[in-house]
Amino acid sequence: MTPKLPHLRHRKPQKKRMLIIVNPYATTVSDRLRNLVVYALQGRFEVEAVSTQAQNHATELSREARDRGYDVVVAFGGDGTLNEVANGLAGSDLPVAVLPGGSTNVVCRTLGIPNDVVDATEHLLSLADDWRPRRIDLGKVDDRHFVFACGVGLDATVVRRVDENPKLKAKAGPYYYSWAGISGFYRRYLLKAVRVRVEVPGASSVEGVTAIAQNSDPLTYFASKPIRVCDGIAIDDGTLSLAVLKRAAQRDMPTLIGRLLGGKKTAVGHRQVAFFDDVMSATVTSVSQEKDGTVKPFPVQVDGDYIGDRTAVTLAAEPGALTIVA
Repeated sequence: MTPKLPHLRHRKPQKKRMLIIVNPYATTVSDRLRNLVVYALQGRFEVEAVSTQAQNHATELSREARDRGYDVVVAFGGDGTLNEVANGLAGSDLPVAVLPGGSTNVVCRTLGIPNDVVDATEHLLSLADDWRPRRIDLGKVDDRHFVFACGVGLDATVVRRVDENPKLKAKAGPYYYSWAGISGFYRRYLLKAVRVRVEVPGASSVEGVTAIAQNSDPLTYFASKPIRVCDGIAIDDGTLSLAVLKRAAQRDMPTLIGRLLGGKKTAVGHRQVAFFDDVMSATVTSVSQEKDGTVKPFPVQVDGDYIGDRTAVTLAAEPGALTIVA
């Protein structure tokens, strides 16, 4: 008599281990919302959630996660939280997912993730059965990676001022950014702008007062309206795009702002904007001096977070440096 094979019971697939890194100070994050998200995701994942306690803590937690057998790390916060996670996981195969908790959530929208955290959680649950990690590019300014943009000059001045007033940022949102931009332009750039020289290999150098490097499009949002500066850039095309505002003059602002908010045109093509496409590397150097003859520094921001003042920075594209699930 031929022996029968043992009965094989249907086994549920093992849950993927998920580490959720939560920024409790992000604009829309609360303890209640965190608990609801964790509860919902536990249906399909083995979830552990950790709240950040200081600047760059998310980077440390992400680096630790690489060695602890997690299948995915979720950045639950704003673009700054994702930036820190990306800096911890750049170059690794451990995938990153994103839940929106900030005021703008540029990368979420760029990747097609819903901007509402409940909808985004449902979207992440749906990916459990359609798990397709893929690679996207990162940019790098000196030793710091960025996911969607790096800016020096007026752009970074706005970010610094907004970062100094998180309550107003949360309350007024894009209107506070607008006020910070207008006041920064008139107070610091109309009369005493720091001039920088931008050099891209194979192209003529350009001097200006603001430089913005983009790894994806759009640069940011005004509420639901996309703000586009650079042309021809995608988050997985292996290069950066770079725009330089050549001067700070009041007469240029109406036409420039009209392009940024018009929705149909980018800043590229404006007579005072120089543009570099398919950029793999670039340098930005201050050419302004203080009264004592020392080089005058310029502010720098990455992914909407001010990271300090520099007299020179090096930019680079890092193709396929981050693994994501979106």
